[in-house]
Amino acid sequence: MPNAAKKPCSKFGCKEVVERGQRFCSDHKALHQETIDKQRGTAAQRGYGSRWQKARLGFLRNNPLCLHCHAEGLTISATVVDHIIPHKGDMALFWDRANWQPLCKRHHDIKTATEDGGFGRGRGV
Repeated sequence: MPNAAKKPCSKFGCKEVVERGQRFCSDHKALHQETIDKQRGTAAQRGYGSRWQKARLGFLRNNPLCLHCHAEGLTISATVVDHIIPHKGDMALFWDRANWQPLCKRHHDIKTATEDGGFGRGRGV
């Protein structure tokens, strides 16, 4: 099977080409991620500071098993407190414990990729 055609780097003016499925060349990938990280803010700025860490530990202590694994007949420890409905900065929804569910990392990653179109990248990007 022939190789898929390469495409230009998404950084305006860059003449490098990248594999299909990639957006930026190696020179611009780190710069792009740095820009995203600055716009996103720190974990504490997004609500995931010490108060969240304490609440998260308490929730996982009371809900130690992954909800999705349990539905599959598996007994796997939950390591992530997931917001069932993404809060998108809404602090009332962020702190609503009825909107929390215990998940293992694998199920959280699957859910995030499904909802966001791939680990925070947004659909269609």
